[in-house]
Amino acid sequence: MSSAEPWESSGAHREGGAAHGREPRKQQSGFVAMLREIGIIVVSALILSWLIKTLLVQPFYIPSASMEDTLTQGDRVMASRLTPGPFDLKHGDIVVFVDPGDWLPPYVPPERGPIGDGMVSFLTTVGLLPQDTGDHLIKRLIGLPGDTVVCCDAEGRVSVNGTPIDETSYIKPGSIPSEDQFEVTVPDGMLWVMGDNRQNSQDSRKNRGKPGGGFVPVDNVVGTAFATVWPLDRLNWHSNPSDVFAGVPDAPPAEK
Repeated sequence: MSSAEPWESSGAHREGGAAHGREPRKQQSGFVAMLREIGIIVVSALILSWLIKTLLVQPFYIPSASMEDTLTQGDRVMASRLTPGPFDLKHGDIVVFVDPGDWLPPYVPPERGPIGDGMVSFLTTVGLLPQDTGDHLIKRLIGLPGDTVVCCDAEGRVSVNGTPIDETSYIKPGSIPSEDQFEVTVPDGMLWVMGDNRQNSQDSRKNRGKPGGGFVPVDNVVGTAFATVWPLDRLNWHSNPSDVFAGVPDAPPAEK
């Protein structure tokens, strides 16, 4: 018996040692699996965010007061990427578009350093930060291709295709439809846009002397803003003011 005891003890020791030797491997394996699952979740979330931004919606930052009181400086808005595209642009839409040419002063991005710039670029690309507005503008769509837009009639209103429109539902209180007189026919493939804060908006009216004549190519439109999402006290849904343009007839067909 005495000769068996050391063997049993040794065996128990070996068994215990083997058990203790396997446990860290199990823990390590579980930790690696957890990291892998977290990585899969994070990568999936980033891909989903990128797809949503690319195909469906994209956040933008409002840098100026040109769309007050509808949008104010510092607002974050969501823009639908489905318009133009599956859905057509309509009179009254709030459109986000790439600068057609020299509408904006040269943009100087803030100093963030290489790491900061890289992080901001990555987070913007995947849609977790609003699009840098250095080369984007946001205005209200007044004239579609072929439309004749005139200001102002005897009551100071803008007319589209001969029909005066009442814009009091969205232009900034105290503003007038336009302090500038104009009459334009929107070329094919172009848009005529105006800010809601009419006396403080560098829109189509103010850029008629620049290349493009103040018109915005439809291809420059990246989306239509449909909601303010930040700050929370500004949370709001921006529906199309279809009643304003209800009486506006379609533009006459272009001459061939």
